[in-house]
Amino acid sequence: MFFILAKVTFAIIRPVTFALLMLALGVLLMRTQFSRAGRRLVTVTVLALLLVGFTPLAPLSIAPLEDRFPLPERVEPAPDGIVILGGALDEKVNDRRPGSYALSDAAERMTIVARLAREYPDARIVFTGGTGDLLDQSFSEAAIARRLFLDFGLPESRMTFEDKSRDTWENAVFTRDLIKPAPGSRWLLVTSAFHMPRAVGIFRKVGWPGLVPYSVDYRSRGFARIRPIPDSPVQNLLIFDTAVREYLGLVAYRLAGRSDDWFPAP
Repeated sequence: MFFILAKVTFAIIRPVTFALLMLALGVLLMRTQFSRAGRRLVTVTVLALLLVGFTPLAPLSIAPLEDRFPLPERVEPAPDGIVILGGALDEKVNDRRPGSYALSDAAERMTIVARLAREYPDARIVFTGGTGDLLDQSFSEAAIARRLFLDFGLPESRMTFEDKSRDTWENAVFTRDLIKPAPGSRWLLVTSAFHMPRAVGIFRKVGWPGLVPYSVDYRSRGFARIRPIPDSPVQNLLIFDTAVREYLGLVAYRLAGRSDDWFPAP
């Protein structure tokens, strides 16, 4: 129920979608006796989109999430395993084009595995991800990840795949039950930098020992290096969308008892 509620709620209130709905509502109101309210709604929405698109608001919003867990240069002692969270594969494209490796904008979650596998040759590689699609549950990211990692040259005997999880909570629970990490073991957790605070809070909540956050897929230059004039207004809208989703996710998971912290820290 949590998975369905989260998917439906954010599909409606995510900033870009919400802005489009407000624009549509404003245009409709302009054709009624509430035309003044419609004009005001359209004006406010357009100004909000311009604010997000043409100011540093978007990178400023996502930078605290990405800066929360700095990327370690070298993990010592070497980890016993590496857990990679799904979410980097375009489910619909891969489902309709068999044999393809259609990666999303979170592709670094997958490509970093080749380097980490070489850097830590004794670490077990664990991928966790089924599908986040609300309607079609037949697709599994794990199946595509297996093919990709084999193409990287990783031996089958070194890898484990969890293919039933639909969100980060299920990533943590299902993978913990599958791997049963031993007390005293060390595990790299690989996910997007903006997603790392929520992921760490969840993995800590389920009792995963020896967690070492390894952030990838950065969307900003960092809080101290934000430019006053953004490079791309469209990209800014997407970044702001992502940041809002994560902050809402942190609140929702804390209220649901799936994390012990509002904003998990190192």
